[in-house]
Amino acid sequence: MNKSELISVMAEKSSLTKKDCEAALDAFTAAVGDALKGGDKIQLVGFGTFEVRERAARTGLNPQTKETMEIPATKAPAFKPGRALKDAIQ
Repeated sequence: MNKSELISVMAEKSSLTKKDCEAALDAFTAAVGDALKGGDKIQLVGFGTFEVRERAARTGLNPQTKETMEIPATKAPAFKPGRALKDAIQ
């Protein structure tokens, strides 16, 4: 499902216009991005948790030259699904 398909489904289920649903979806993604950038965790009970996870520095292997290289530590966004979402899928 892409963004336009998601907006269409949201419009059907909420009786809002597609334009309003697109604005709501854009606001949601911006709010999640801003919160994660600020180091916050977002918990939506039943749906899941958005958070930033730290990845430690590690040694990797260049597949072309077979030389070892140092991969620096990074931060990565992560999503952990909630129980209700897991149960809905099964």
